[in-house]
Amino acid sequence: YKYFVKNIARRRGKVATYLPKPLFADNASGMHCHQSLWNNEKRNLFYDAEGWALTSQLCRWYIGGLLKHAHALMAFCAPTTNSYRRLVPGYEAPVNLAMSQRNRPAAARIPMCSDSPNAKRVEFRCPDPTANAYLAFAAMLMAGLDGIAGKIDPGPPLDKNIYELPPEEARGIAKVPASLDESLRALEKDHGFLLRGDVFTQDVIETWLEFKWKHEVDPVRLRPHPWEFQLYFDA
Repeated sequence: YKYFVKNIARRRGKVATYLPKPLFADNASGMHCHQSLWNNEKRNLFYDAEGWALTSQLCRWYIGGLLKHAHALMAFCAPTTNSYRRLVPGYEAPVNLAMSQRNRPAAARIPMCSDSPNAKRVEFRCPDPTANAYLAFAAMLMAGLDGIAGKIDPGPPLDKNIYELPPEEARGIAKVPASLDESLRALEKDHGFLLRGDVFTQDVIETWLEFKWKHEVDPVRLRPHPWEFQLYFDA
């Protein structure tokens, strides 16, 4: 998809980028991932007519897994230093590690556009289009399955207006990491769920971490930022 879009843009004398936050004070680009599990009878296992937001208990456990491992997942789902220019509290960015029926700033959102059993799904809103889809999709699935295996409670739904919450209540909501550094450290500590069934292997995790530290985090950290000249040049 990216290849086609970039080539069509080039033919027309333009450029296309999937950088999450290319422009200051303008909307960012996310890659919201819609997920559901189905059985052999082609029945959506995430639907329950009696459940919260028409979701099944299995769906909510799946969400519990996504939220529990969200910090580590971000190393694959938001894998660039620029990713965290997008994930800033106070905007519509999905920085709150909670589930909600409608709130856009919630990491796990249940779309309510249809009551159809086939349409019931969780929308994990943290990833962005710099992610390697093969790694990110596999990691999210492993986190969700770990949630089901461990019957992980995602916590109460965040169905309030997040922008109107009292400061003390807002501070109590867990947030996504604020930088790629934090996400990589989280992956270092929390990746056992990825190794089950040899879906990921230890050498893949270690190679990913080494590459990110050596070729992205440290080079960005070592270079002056243009805005620092605005702030401090006349120090």
